[in-house]
Amino acid sequence: MPYKCILYEKEGELATLTFNRPDVRNALSFASIDEALDAVTAFESDPQARALIVTGAGDRAFVAGADIGELRERNLITELGARSNQRRVLTAKLENMDKPSVAAVNGFALGGGLEIALACTLRLASESARFGLTEINLGIMPGNGGTQRLARLVGLGRALEMVLTGDMVDAQEAYRIGLVSRVLPQDKLIEAARELAKKLAAKPPIALKAAKEAVLASTNLPLAQGMELEKKLFTILCGTADKEEGVAAFLEKRPPQFQGM
Repeated sequence: MPYKCILYEKEGELATLTFNRPDVRNALSFASIDEALDAVTAFESDPQARALIVTGAGDRAFVAGADIGELRERNLITELGARSNQRRVLTAKLENMDKPSVAAVNGFALGGGLEIALACTLRLASESARFGLTEINLGIMPGNGGTQRLARLVGLGRALEMVLTGDMVDAQEAYRIGLVSRVLPQDKLIEAARELAKKLAAKPPIALKAAKEAVLASTNLPLAQGMELEKKLFTILCGTADKEEGVAAFLEKRPPQFQGM
């Protein structure tokens, strides 16, 4: 589909999804959600694409929340409809797809924008990035996974403070609480995201999928069940061609050539 609100580009094994409404700080409209979901679906089904970078156009915002004009028209009836649920479909797909994603947060990541970043596998931030679930200031609350994913990532107490006050945190505080894994100068952010995405793309795809599944499962499984899942996935991986290649490459002191088999 032709895109008006996002950019989707692919270079080799890497794909980049850019929310592209810089005049409104890349605010999430129904159209931008539909387009982003289409692009992520295309990425997921592309056998050549191995890692996805998600970012925002310009240097002011990653995604600065919902489109306020559209939000004004949303009500109980619209929120019961399928179209409003597309936001949750997008974040669920980002979180649960087999392939990894890296959020390069280059400015404001607020409301639905932070929820998209939270759904990505890893998050990097520019020094000017600001993070917040600010919905409470509009008389609502996060509705696309923010209350659930933030608490699992930074802890219950810090999540409660951010959700209930609507206050923003800067990049250094986001790093301190574990919301992002690195803070970089603005002009180094995309380069660092590409390097990280390339590193992930070079890993064995089946093992990467299994490891991601096991870590995500740790947030909602009792320890014994989580250990059992880990054992099951480890056992399966021991029967793959990629495991044989990884061990052989290590012994032969050469880079491995993983095939996803």
